[in-house]
Amino acid sequence: MRVYRSALLRFADDGTALYDQDGLLAVAPDAAGRERVVAAGPWQALSSHYAGHPVTHLPGRIIAPGFVDMHIHFPQTDVIGSPADGLLPWLENYTFPHETRFADPAYGEQVAEFFIDELLRNGVTTALTFATSHPASVDALMAQAQRRGMRLITGKVLQDRHSPDGVRDETEQSLIDTEALIRRWHGVDRLGYAITPRFAPTSTHEQLRGAGELAARYSDVWIQSHVAENLDEIRWARELFPASRSYLAVYDDFGLMRERAVYAHCIHFDDDDRALMRDTASVAAVSPTSNLFLGSGFFDYAGADRVGFGYGLASDVGGGTSFSPFHTMLAAYYVGREGQTKQGLSLSPEQLWWQHTAGAAKALGLGGVVGNLQPGCEADFVVLNPAATPLLARKTQQARNLAELLFALIVIGDDRVIQSTHIANPSPRNAMR
Repeated sequence: MRVYRSALLRFADDGTALYDQDGLLAVAPDAAGRERVVAAGPWQALSSHYAGHPVTHLPGRIIAPGFVDMHIHFPQTDVIGSPADGLLPWLENYTFPHETRFADPAYGEQVAEFFIDELLRNGVTTALTFATSHPASVDALMAQAQRRGMRLITGKVLQDRHSPDGVRDETEQSLIDTEALIRRWHGVDRLGYAITPRFAPTSTHEQLRGAGELAARYSDVWIQSHVAENLDEIRWARELFPASRSYLAVYDDFGLMRERAVYAHCIHFDDDDRALMRDTASVAAVSPTSNLFLGSGFFDYAGADRVGFGYGLASDVGGGTSFSPFHTMLAAYYVGREGQTKQGLSLSPEQLWWQHTAGAAKALGLGGVVGNLQPGCEADFVVLNPAATPLLARKTQQARNLAELLFALIVIGDDRVIQSTHIANPSPRNAMR
């Protein structure tokens, strides 16, 4: 049993933020040795129940759920910050050439170690991530996450056409490799597998059909891809799949929309697309820094809420510009405010934070497992320092309520706010700083 005394942030089932200025968090290993939250709430109400246990006091700090990143590309760690004229030129000039390097398992292992370090340094404790088309890239990332005891989901990219040598795979072998990786990694410790077509234009009908058959055979694995990010991409998809009603409908036509199906971007949607997301229980990974960087457009929060499909936040590194959840939440605020191409709205700080923690976990089908600090949740959490920089300290000291405190962290904060990151499987590397 470990007991902490600190300010404490968590979320109710309806997404309402719960905050205790003087809070208690108690965690203990379950029968499998995985730490879970035993109690969370006001110190005054709970401390008498834990009088016999040593307490870690964290004055001036905030314990909060570890962040959940719904869409990130581990092989693009070194592609971040590359200039390009748009999505398709960026893929051609930077992403595809770099991903060819992951044919070398040793290179993949080296990047995987750095990538996991960077996630944890920024307070991200759960991630849904792309690998490359090389099976060894999945093995490298899974092994690194397993060593840290981290909850992570990834998959081998499927792309058997319109891709250069070095990243293009072969249809039948790609499906054989995918199934082998599912059997090797899915459900092992805290790891999960995602069937991963890169995006519809880079897969043949045969590959997408095979991916859909695997999704039906393994109903508890995830599915991830991209959709409706860029207008040129949409025109291309319509040319390649003229029988489908829309770009999004291509995935449905091949059996790739269901619970645990996560589609990045979802920008250029009509209400039929939104209803298809809702009716199939598919969800969107909103990637605001990437969309702003590549000039792709703005996710329509009001439209998503009006029709009623799920979503959460994602960094989308390397199109995205930062591993930091604070940068992602701030960009999401900008995207929400944009009101020229869609209805603009001001997302509350509490809602933004929820989108990157409990809301993202719920969208992934992991609600009540990660992304929160309610009893029973796996004990992934971060210790935040609201005085990490002089300007941030000055601003947070003036906060009159939770909204002002969280918004100051979102607007001014960065990786320096993350004092330490703790994951539910105790290991020598579970505290990164």
